[in-house]
Amino acid sequence: MSEDRNEPREGQYVTESTPNWVPIAIVALAVLSVVGVGIGWSAASHAKNAEEALATQTKTLQQNNETMTQRLSQAEDINAQLQNQLAAISQKLNIEQTDLTTAKRQTSQIKNEYGKKLDSVQTELATKASADDVKTLNGDVSGVKSDLEATKTGLSSTRDEFGNLIARNHDEIDQLRRSGERDYYEFTLTGKGGKSKVGSTMLELRGTNVKKEQFTVALYVDDMRLEKKNRAVDEPIYFYTRGSRTPLELVVNEVGKDKAVGYLSAPKAQPQSASAATAAH
Repeated sequence: MSEDRNEPREGQYVTESTPNWVPIAIVALAVLSVVGVGIGWSAASHAKNAEEALATQTKTLQQNNETMTQRLSQAEDINAQLQNQLAAISQKLNIEQTDLTTAKRQTSQIKNEYGKKLDSVQTELATKASADDVKTLNGDVSGVKSDLEATKTGLSSTRDEFGNLIARNHDEIDQLRRSGERDYYEFTLTGKGGKSKVGSTMLELRGTNVKKEQFTVALYVDDMRLEKKNRAVDEPIYFYTRGSRTPLELVVNEVGKDKAVGYLSAPKAQPQSASAATAAH
């Protein structure tokens, strides 16, 4: 009777109980699956990034390699050109050195030949010198003397009222100076109002008229100021200094814009005895 109680009745379901660790295992498997998926995705992402970086580096290396190849090719071309130029220059230098050596040798030969010819010509000239050559030289000297005499004659025709010769340029001033009769002081006055000491006299240029060849000058003599206006070129200006019986002579030979060029003529100092004799006369 007891066995009949434990047996299920007809129409009833038998329910078996599930162990407690089964849900935990399922959760654990789910977590492991998610973790595995995450790890796989991360690994795939890193692998892709690494592949892209490697591709970029490879491309950069290829570009650098191409650039270096191009530069190396250009350097080789330049080196080849330089080698060709160097060879051409070396060949040219060798040719020029040969030409220079030849030219030096020819120059030396020409110099020796012309040296011998020159010595021969000089010897011939020395042996051919004759009385006719001497006469020709004497004729030239006579011509120079004639020119000098003509110059003196021209100078003699230009005298002032005191009988002194008037010079018109530097050469004639030198000729008068060599005569030793008077002292001559050449001057150049520049700048309107500028003073210059000439001999023992102070001169001041007041103005010039280049077209009319005239000038105005002021003379400072013995504490006096003497102004000579609108005087002509080569016209002598006479003035006396204290204690002198012979006048000083001022002549302007050339005028320009605020410029006058000429000379001052003064009597030479005489000994006391000569001065006394002149005064007595």
